[in-house]
Amino acid sequence: MTIYIDPPTWPGHGRMWSHLVSDVSYDELHVFAEALGVPRRAFERDHYDLPSHRYGDAVGAGALEVSSREVVRLLTQAGLRRPKGRAAPPG
Repeated sequence: MTIYIDPPTWPGHGRMWSHLVSDVSYDELHVFAEALGVPRRAFERDHYDLPSHRYGDAVGAGALEVSSREVVRLLTQAGLRRPKGRAAPPG
């Protein structure tokens, strides 16, 4: 299982956020997030939004630190990228 996380550089709701992604499957990502105690409501299209204070927890649990650009590349290469406005695949 390889999960990736970008630095918490995304502002929102008075916090900074990271993106937690998988380059294999959403199922793999959901399993990792659940083990980390991240609520499913934090999943947005193709990633989990993770507040900056949880960044170290994710890295400690095995998430690999990558750039935000790398997160997009990994998702796109794996066919898992879902930009806003694109419907989720069936199933």
